[in-house]
Amino acid sequence: MTLSIRIIPCLDVTDGRVVKGINFTNLQDAGDPVELAALYDSEGADELTFLDISASSSDREITLDIVGKTADKVFIPLTVGGGIRSVEDVDRLLRAGADKVSISTAAVARPELISEIADKFGSQVLVLSVDARRANTDSGFEITTHGGRQSARMDMVTWVQRACALGVGEILLNSMDADGTRSGYDIAMIASARAVATVPLIASGGAGNLEDFEAALEAGADALLAASVFHFGIHRIGQVKSHLKAAGYPIREASIQ
Repeated sequence: MTLSIRIIPCLDVTDGRVVKGINFTNLQDAGDPVELAALYDSEGADELTFLDISASSSDREITLDIVGKTADKVFIPLTVGGGIRSVEDVDRLLRAGADKVSISTAAVARPELISEIADKFGSQVLVLSVDARRANTDSGFEITTHGGRQSARMDMVTWVQRACALGVGEILLNSMDADGTRSGYDIAMIASARAVATVPLIASGGAGNLEDFEAALEAGADALLAASVFHFGIHRIGQVKSHLKAAGYPIREASIQ
């Protein structure tokens, strides 16, 4: 059976509000996370990703009460990330209502965390968020940490390979260069990660035109994450799904509202 393509709105949250910028900077308010989560659920989103984007850089824990309120409003899988540093953090988030967790900075600092989480809860709950940008590395892409603020001095392809071997369940590949630009997903980055990833690959960063979603799938993505095009009403989830269905991709039906 062919798995349906997943369309995943992303809620980047800081100080209790959804925000969106360009290249991880110049953030604009995009609304209330609980309200947006309920809207996207009703519009046919396949999953939701909730990222507390300042938790790691501020060295604090994720806001559990907002996670709980968001989880109460949606009936689709909810991935939560930001500030996760231990198995105990994962346990708290799952108890608060998350279905999956996303880790980034802490995994780069201590890769064993991937195996610890996977061994305790199963690989299916663990998404590795890979914040990457173009650089002079073997693959042409490097890893960043702390919400894109610091270079990890690590090659993206090497890190994806290692993470898969350690037991991660999915890769969320975020292009810092394309983030918020609406100029299209980074096709070369997706193809490079796809060549070595042994788990599902979620493309993130750069969605603009409807054709951009299709191009990311052609490059090897299994799921498509987007933020600003949904937050600011450029496209509705149903429009994206209708376009992909017309192009021959398997999708879970959603009504255009």
